[in-house]
Amino acid sequence: MREKEFLPFVSERLGIEHINPMQTRMMQLASEPHDIILLSPTGSGKTLAFTLPVLKLLRPSTGRVQCVIVAPSRELVMQIASIIREIARGFKVTAVYGGHGVDDEVKTLSVTPDIIVATPGRLLDHIKRGNIDVLPTRILVLDEFDKSLELGFETEMKKIVSRLKNISRYILTSATDIPLLPEFLNLKNPVRLNYLDENIDLRNRQRVKRVNSNGRDKLDALLSLLRNLCNEQLERTIIFVNHRESAERVADFLVRSGVDCRLYHGALEQREREKALAMFNNGSSPVLVATDLASRGLDIEGVKQVIHYHQPLTVEAYTHRNGRTARMDKEGDIYLLVGPDEELKPFINPDDTFSCSDMPDASLRSPLKTLYISAGRKEKLSRGDIVGFLVQEGGLDAGDIGKINVFDHYSLVAVPKKGIKTLLEKIANRKIKGEKRKIAVAG
Repeated sequence: MREKEFLPFVSERLGIEHINPMQTRMMQLASEPHDIILLSPTGSGKTLAFTLPVLKLLRPSTGRVQCVIVAPSRELVMQIASIIREIARGFKVTAVYGGHGVDDEVKTLSVTPDIIVATPGRLLDHIKRGNIDVLPTRILVLDEFDKSLELGFETEMKKIVSRLKNISRYILTSATDIPLLPEFLNLKNPVRLNYLDENIDLRNRQRVKRVNSNGRDKLDALLSLLRNLCNEQLERTIIFVNHRESAERVADFLVRSGVDCRLYHGALEQREREKALAMFNNGSSPVLVATDLASRGLDIEGVKQVIHYHQPLTVEAYTHRNGRTARMDKEGDIYLLVGPDEELKPFINPDDTFSCSDMPDASLRSPLKTLYISAGRKEKLSRGDIVGFLVQEGGLDAGDIGKINVFDHYSLVAVPKKGIKTLLEKIANRKIKGEKRKIAVAG
């Protein structure tokens, strides 16, 4: 497809009006013989920025791997793969990542993909097992390279790169830089694009507020803050903590206090992490309690506010956390819960102090619930099938059906909380796409 035809196609498939200057520049560089290092703020469109030159560089499908894209987390891998699949007509895209069984991946890899999107550990495992031949690969993309090249991943990355002997183009992207790239990458004459000055504009769209807590245990102050932020209903809010145990304790407290919230950290099973993000995104659980795992690369829509229950440990973590809100030219609020005798880190500069008033009656419940359906992509279930089923069998109007997520072997769909008991009675024992499936309220 010619570029003049391709860009309108991309805009239509992804629901965007046009590509931005950064993405345009990346497309231009695809025609030049340079490796690329792209530094750009969170939420600026880095995934599309590296996808466009990759697609421009691909040759017609040959039954060999042409491009490998490495990202440091499962969720980021799935997000990247979903975007590329929308626009990579004529090319097979496969995502491989840890946290779930390998059987489905092995079957998918039996037909060689053009593009592999992977976490480092799972990619290396497939290479060692001989499930995929990466030797023909010409393009290597490292997304969030500051993370994928740090100590925890560097050994794996070195082994992966040693198997990729025919790389002719590197593309590295991140929202934060690192002082030195490892020698094993062997970049040739890289062009460095730095759009991090756009963080200044991002900061202008963020309001950073200090919230003082009377006690060292800031749970009561957190609940009071959430109630103060609730105007008719609570908008999407991410609460960041520094440790998994703290995330579990905070989430448990909020649930017991009547807050529709979900928990998200690296020790959860993959399905629980998927459900947490899906229910946060669809609005049925508008509060997400998370470690810094949620601060990078995730496609989280419309986050109105970020709350730092714990202060971030580094300026990079602070940057990535705050980047969850005020995305795509929108505004957002950031709150820092500060205990007595707690000093703010030098890189944190609040605009003002927010004082909570007594609002004990504010409801922190969502008007939505999420239905779980025990079938997904592998069972050939589509979003259209789910809408048709809920309209025809459940009596819902199509406009009442919220965001739908279809995963490999299950699906989630947001529906109004009001009348959900009647809905479940209507669809009980009904077939969806010719099969009876388990359908229940998720979570």
